[in-house]
Amino acid sequence: RHGALTMAVRRKRSFGGIRQLPSRRYQANYTGPDAVLHKAPHTFDTREDAEAWLTGIRRQISSGEWTPNGSRKRRALTFEAYADTWIERRTLKPRTRAHYRSLLDKHIVPTFGRLPLKAIDADDVGAWYARLGGDHPTLRAHTYGLLRTILASAVQDRQLDYNPCHIRGAGTARRVRKIKPATLGELETITNAMPEKYRLMVLLASWCAMRFGELAELRRKDIDLTNGVVRIRRAVVRAGGQTIVDTPKSDAGTRDVAIPPHLMPLVREHLSKSITGGREGLLFPASDGVSHLATSTLYSSFYKARAAAGRPDLTWHGLRHTGAVLAASTGATLSELMGRLGHSTVAAAMRYQHAAQGRDRAIADALSALAGAETHL
Repeated sequence: RHGALTMAVRRKRSFGGIRQLPSRRYQANYTGPDAVLHKAPHTFDTREDAEAWLTGIRRQISSGEWTPNGSRKRRALTFEAYADTWIERRTLKPRTRAHYRSLLDKHIVPTFGRLPLKAIDADDVGAWYARLGGDHPTLRAHTYGLLRTILASAVQDRQLDYNPCHIRGAGTARRVRKIKPATLGELETITNAMPEKYRLMVLLASWCAMRFGELAELRRKDIDLTNGVVRIRRAVVRAGGQTIVDTPKSDAGTRDVAIPPHLMPLVREHLSKSITGGREGLLFPASDGVSHLATSTLYSSFYKARAAAGRPDLTWHGLRHTGAVLAASTGATLSELMGRLGHSTVAAAMRYQHAAQGRDRAIADALSALAGAETHL
């Protein structure tokens, strides 16, 4: 009878073993992946407690978290977990954050998301980069650049021993189509073909090389009629379905730009006719007079105007490019152009700091002289 009772207590298990001690407590043991018999570090009041402990050990073995000393192995940090933390901790413009999030979700996480960081090697990166294809070189370069930057941070954080992203030139994209600036005659045609309320917007985009977001947020208080200057302090962007007013695209984007004198009569006329809301009134609002203008609304008119000028290839951003070419044609130095355009590389920012403010007025005067010689704009 005693033997039968002992057999009942020590009944066969699929994993591990449990036996009752003379003290009526229970002891558990199991054979680990190392083929060694391991005992629980303590005894248990009930068989159910011993069962639960063995179940936990079995889960650790199945998930790869088991260690011989019984401590839980730290779960490997995945790329997705690290990337999420990386993007949360960065101080980014809303539009940049949305852009990074889109690149991660659509092009990077599906391949690398569940992989442990340390499992990603150069062969994985090379195969992934090849699958991106070459149909969209700018998108491909941005995506690769983001992956490289995140993994470089992982190296700095000692989560990786080395960065597996080292494909030469993969982070840069050659411009597929060279931008052709508008001629003065084309600018005149485009301006005249636009609705009156948007004509000054075209002129500031080109002659002052302003970005759309800077123009859409431009307010009456930003125009200094006495000195003929537009003060660029804010820009509007759309990200995540929201309209967000923020500082310009870069620190260098916060700038004062001298308006070419030949535009000043048009500026005064626009301010006297089209602006409501006092000093806070938008220069180029939506149809309700207070909301920000949407790109789709502007483009519906701009596309017709550029067609009238025979320039269906000219983008709105091409007007800013045109402004840079016009300014360069006056003999402006590189640092003066960087200051006027608000470019943001480190070298450009250094040059911007040393650009003489008086020289920007000379550039504006020269632009008007150029205009007076060839056009009535």
